[in-house]
Amino acid sequence: MEALYQLSYSPERCRQDTGIGGISVHVVTIEQPSSRPSVGARAAGPLSPEEIDSYWADGYLFVEHAITPEQLEALVADFDAWVEESREHHEPYGDTLAGRPRFDLAPEHTAKAPRLRRVASPVEVSDNYLAVVRDNRALDAVAQLIGPNVEFNNSKINAKQPGASTEVKYHQDFLFQPHSNEDLIAVLLFLDDVTLENGPLNVVPGTHRHELFDHWHDGVFTGAVSPQVVADHVADAVPVYGPAGSACLMHTRLLHGSAPNTSDRPRTLFISEYRAEDSKPLQVSHLPSIYDGEVVRGERTNRVRCSTYEMEFPEVPTGASFFSQQAKAGADT
Repeated sequence: MEALYQLSYSPERCRQDTGIGGISVHVVTIEQPSSRPSVGARAAGPLSPEEIDSYWADGYLFVEHAITPEQLEALVADFDAWVEESREHHEPYGDTLAGRPRFDLAPEHTAKAPRLRRVASPVEVSDNYLAVVRDNRALDAVAQLIGPNVEFNNSKINAKQPGASTEVKYHQDFLFQPHSNEDLIAVLLFLDDVTLENGPLNVVPGTHRHELFDHWHDGVFTGAVSPQVVADHVADAVPVYGPAGSACLMHTRLLHGSAPNTSDRPRTLFISEYRAEDSKPLQVSHLPSIYDGEVVRGERTNRVRCSTYEMEFPEVPTGASFFSQQAKAGADT
């Protein structure tokens, strides 16, 4: 059994010791993954008991009407404005808290055919995106699943313009962001109608209950699982699609990916990640935000909860997005 980490949380020690949310690290051994929160801890919300059970069994849940039509209209308008702005650029641009570009462009991007594929932390440059992160129906569902106390973790927009080559290789989100426990949920809001043709999310149900797969290969952090893991699981992958305004709630350990957009319609996802308030980050965020750690449901308890798992720390990205990391995987990963 390899040595891993046991955590203790102290806000007073944050400034003195670690700089990572007051976490001090001690070596221990690892046993098995964390379990779902107890029934008594769940907040009230829009999900039925059957939907809650489905999420924990499969690791994802499709939710219709996750945001209001007014919220959807505002998000789309802001994103369309960024696409227009991107015509004036030929390489990633803008500034983030980490000093990396905020707006990432696909290799085939041109002024005539813009291919804006990623906006990092849009909540920092749009009041509309920030308002949605703080209040939406999907967040109420998240509070039912891992609440009642929930923090904002990070956000991004992943976009696939018509005919864009952008794909997302199979990976598990948790391998990019180790925390003291695994109660993290990504909310993928559909800003466009998502179809089978425009590059929908593909998930492998139940993989959140099994192992964490290596994302390091031959000493390189590729941000993707190995070709053998893909071969072992791709037959079980399920596409998640539906109308704009819907959302997919996805467990941080769930194996997932997506193919290029082969259609003539865009596919844009606004992805907000939330964590249980007692889940503390163990490494600097790969998507840092001034709003990281804001309590968006419930209250702050000043407690930390630890689960048992093992993984290798990820590489902190230096490029505009994780697409540059996944490019290291090669075409076959």
